[in-house]
Amino acid sequence: MTSYQKYSLIQLIGTDLVHNAKIPLILLFTVLLYAILVVTTTYQTRLLTAKRELLILERNALDIEWRNLILEEKVLSAHQRIATIARKKLKMQYVAPEEEKIVIDQSLLHRYGNKYTQ
Repeated sequence: MTSYQKYSLIQLIGTDLVHNAKIPLILLFTVLLYAILVVTTTYQTRLLTAKRELLILERNALDIEWRNLILEEKVLSAHQRIATIARKKLKMQYVAPEEEKIVIDQSLLHRYGNKYTQ
């Protein structure tokens, strides 16, 4: 009588591959490894490209802010220059609050009432 043994198909394929197809298995794992490395590298490249774009936008914003600060510095230095000339050449000075005199136009006083004199 013939006895039949039951074998698992997956076990037979695995045993056959290990004994008879070592080079194709090595090549298969190598290709899979390189495929994973390519996907990882592509992902990292895209992340770095996006980060670079954000840094370029930030640099442009900082450049615009720098230009505005330079303009503001020039405007403020012009006011400082005028104040220096007024003090030195024209002998002008700031008035103390107790020395201030307020001049009220009578036509405005009649137009808006006496709320300015109170």
